[in-house]
Amino acid sequence: MVVALAIVLADQLTKWAIIEWVPLYDRVPVNSFINITHQQNTGAAFSFLANAGGWQRWFFVVLAAIVSAVIAVWIWRVRSAGQNLLSAGLALVLGGAIGNLIDRILHGYVTDFVQVWFGDWAFPSFNVADAGISVGAALLIIDALFFASAREEAA
Repeated sequence: MVVALAIVLADQLTKWAIIEWVPLYDRVPVNSFINITHQQNTGAAFSFLANAGGWQRWFFVVLAAIVSAVIAVWIWRVRSAGQNLLSAGLALVLGGAIGNLIDRILHGYVTDFVQVWFGDWAFPSFNVADAGISVGAALLIIDALFFASAREEAA
């Protein structure tokens, strides 16, 4: 839960800084392939449902709240089972889900601010919460592929 809290705090702090100091849609180059920007995403990943008319805000709020509750219970159940990779992945996903949930409740959108370019192609803008969710999901996949079956055999 400390990892989840750290993601939420880092996410909210960086979003606050972006909202305060980077005008909407501006870009601040970091190097030849990374920009800091200020985007407002009313949709989900890759702006899925961004133009759905507003109902998606509460759909994503309810979905994120349910997923967060399920993950919190899951973390509670595996907390002392020595499943560190699984726990870390779940905590990162939980922190990211809560970070974006806070944005949706307070603003009606998620603030994204990291933009990665490869030549003329730009990866969709993202934030600390999105990074936590992505890294957490990767850890969950690694755990499922390489460690879950060993745990099942041992049980």
